[in-house]
Amino acid sequence: MKEKNFTRFMDTMIENLKTGNALGTAHIYQASKNAFITFLGKEEIHFRQIKPELLKRFEYFLRSRGNSWNTVSTYMRVLRAVYNRAVDRKLAPYMPRLFKKVYTGTRTDIKRALRPEDMGRLLNTQSTRKQTETLRRTHQLFVLMFLLRGLPFVDLAYLQKTDLDGNTLTYHRHKTGSPLTVTVPKEAMDIIDEWKNTDPDATYLFPILEENEKSQDNYRVYQQALRTFNYQLAKLANLLGFNSNISSYVAKHHTISI
Repeated sequence: MKEKNFTRFMDTMIENLKTGNALGTAHIYQASKNAFITFLGKEEIHFRQIKPELLKRFEYFLRSRGNSWNTVSTYMRVLRAVYNRAVDRKLAPYMPRLFKKVYTGTRTDIKRALRPEDMGRLLNTQSTRKQTETLRRTHQLFVLMFLLRGLPFVDLAYLQKTDLDGNTLTYHRHKTGSPLTVTVPKEAMDIIDEWKNTDPDATYLFPILEENEKSQDNYRVYQQALRTFNYQLAKLANLLGFNSNISSYVAKHHTISI
């Protein structure tokens, strides 16, 4: 008998994504499902119960929780993808314009660009010289990401010791697999030397991920590390008197902008 349950079918898609090592996408699908069942107040819902009015109420629910329009869009696009896959498999009825009344676009709710003078203050690591080790480490790693041509945090976390040869860093983008070679300036090398992994048997350049962990376990470790990193950057923004928070994306955005 074919499964007519929307959330169970979503679970199947999440497991398939994990099996295919698409852990980032699986994480987004799981977050979308968690938000949806919290809204529903129950674990399961059948495909025939997915109606435009229900989706509109879910949109109101997300906004009332303080979610941005981009988060609303992400969750709705995930639900739409799940529903459309079910239609393709003849598990759900085709309903034109089912998601027409909810937001599925993109908005620039948060400006990532900083004023040049603010960026200059952000790159001055002396401002956290007397702060906690965690904040100093976060600050310096942020500057390192900037100096390495906007290195994303995920790539920083997965850098291996063998990727660094003298002042040349060669690695593959974690997201796309494309190879990149970067010349490491002295300022960046100083930061690497201060915070690099001191375990001689370690694989990773920085002690962010666990050694010899399964990919799914390390993805959870990475997610926690990213949350901690962004939390510390928010504290740094407050310390510097910025009017808005900063995140790991700022280093990449400003490198592209320069």
